[in-house]
Parts: sequence; structure tokens; C-alpha cells
Amino acid sequence: MTVPVPNSTAVPWAGVAARPEPDLERSPCLVGIVPIVYYSVLLGLGLPVNILSAVALSRLATRTKKSSYWYLLALTTSDILIQVFIIFMGFILQTVILARAVPSAFIHTVNVLEFTASHASTWVTVLLTVDRYVALCHPLRYRAVSYPQRTRRIIAAVFAAALATGIPFYWWLDVWRDADPPTALDTALKWLHCVTIYFLPCSILLATNSIIILKLKRWRRAGGGKTTALLLAVTTAFVVLWAPRAVVMMCHLYVASVRRDWRMHLALDIANMVAMLNTSLNFFLYCFVSQTFRRTVGEVLRGHPRHGPPRRGSGHFPPPALKPLELLAGTTL
Repeated sequence: MTVPVPNSTAVPWAGVAARPEPDLERSPCLVGIVPIVYYSVLLGLGLPVNILSAVALSRLATRTKKSSYWYLLALTTSDILIQVFIIFMGFILQTVILARAVPSAFIHTVNVLEFTASHASTWVTVLLTVDRYVALCHPLRYRAVSYPQRTRRIIAAVFAAALATGIPFYWWLDVWRDADPPTALDTALKWLHCVTIYFLPCSILLATNSIIILKLKRWRRAGGGKTTALLLAVTTAFVVLWAPRAVVMMCHLYVASVRRDWRMHLALDIANMVAMLNTSLNFFLYCFVSQTFRRTVGEVLRGHPRHGPPRRGSGHFPPPALKPLELLAGTTL
């Protein structure tokens, strides 16, 4: 049985058209079956590890009451939504499984969900960065404003804002088949996408992380703890992996059409695959940086919490206080 290789290997989030249109000048797809294999492996590996990560982070968030774990849980949730809406529904379901005409309303609705999930993932990463900035640079204020109820309300507001910014992309135009000069709507949507998904959040991430690093150097500390190391790893991965898509979008808008230029076609294919890698990478970053996360993942896989009292400094409970004066040697409770 042969698998049909679509001419365009993008997803609706990138502007795929479900209804094929004959065009002799259409740029060829040079990557062939590679995206089909790549996205299938990415979904088959990334979705299970993200679900495992979400279960582990929910335990840590409930157990420790730390806002950073709630933000990491929200980030993992948005990554799961990206994998479901963009990789599965957008590419595998529409382009590979169905491989036929799909109702236009369905495509546009999925577009809204795809952009909503990607915007939520980006801005939860920004929230995590701001949370670490306040914790390190304004610790007294952080203790007053950081608590689970407030954190959950902030996360809910970010997801609502992501949905609001995703609705305009119901009218997202097809970058793969649009050979005409960009319209005002096309230009506005592409700029809104690049500013919302990359330029503005990256500016905040780079500025905030720079302040954090300078503060740590000024205090002559080798690091700001595991949470700060994890933050730097997550934000660095985001900035690097999403950069190609933002660059290609701007080139498509002002330099060449994907439909007529095979180089732009290839660049957008690769940029989309690199950006989607970010949705499966965070779990491994968490495991590499955090011993507490690895231990909690082990608990989830075993199906029960670790037996015995928590070790001192494990992150589960604070270390015991000083022994009262009444408990002298030889006395019992």
C-alpha cells in the first residue's frame, strides 16, 4: 500500500489548502514523504511524554504550591493542544488520512484552534519568565503576590487572551497557494502572527532573562537554582526553534511566494518541522535539569508515591525546624 504524498506538506496553521487546484507554476514539494514520517514520530513520541509530564507537574503543583509548577503545567497543556490541533488534525488527519476535500468551515475553525494553542504556549513561557524574574529580583513582593489561586487566574486569563487573538486567524490566507501580491488582510494577519508568536514575546524573554543573569552574576552565584536553569533551557529552546518560522513568514510576505518559489516552499516546510519540535522537547529538558521532576515521573510510572518519609531538600516539604528546648537528650515525647 502506497501513501499519497501531498504537494504541500504544511498544516492549515501554515496555510494548507484542502481543495487541490491545478496550477502549472506551483512549486514542487521537495521533502516528499519525510514530513509524514517526521510528524507521525513526533506525535507518537511527544503526546505520551507530554501527558506523562502533565500528570507529574500536576502532582508537584498540588504538593509544593509553587507557581512555577503551575506555569510549567500550563505550558505542557498548551503543547498537548498544539500536537492535537496542528500535528494531528491539521496535518495527519486532513492532509494524510483524508487526503480529499475538507469543508472550508472546518479548516477555518481548526485554524483558530491552532493559533490559539500556539499563542497560549508562547505567552505561558513569558509568564514563567516573569515569575522567575519577580522571585529572584523582588523576593518580598513575590511572596505576597504568588499563590496558587492567583496563578491559576492568570493562566486562565492568558488562555482566554490566546483564544481572542486566535479568532482573527479564521480568515488566515493560504500561504502555499497564494501567488498574488499580499492583500491588506494578508499582511495584517502575518504581522499579527509574527508579533504575537515571536517578536514581542522574544523581546520580553531576552530582556527579562538578561536581567536575571546579570543579577545572579552581581550576587556571585553560579546559578539561581534548578527552576532558573529550567527557565533558561525552556526559553532558549523556544527562541531558537521558532526563529526560522518567523523569518520565513516575513520572507514570504516581502520576498517571494511559496507557490512559485521552490526555495521558499522548502524553507517553510523545514521551519514548520523545527517549530513543532519544541512541543516534544520540554519533557526531556525537565528530566535533564530537575531531579525532583524525574523522581515524580518515576512515581507516576510506578502508579504510587515513593514510600517512606521525604528526604531533606527533596523539594516535597521544607526541612524540619530546630528541635524545641524541651526535647533534651534522654527525654521522650
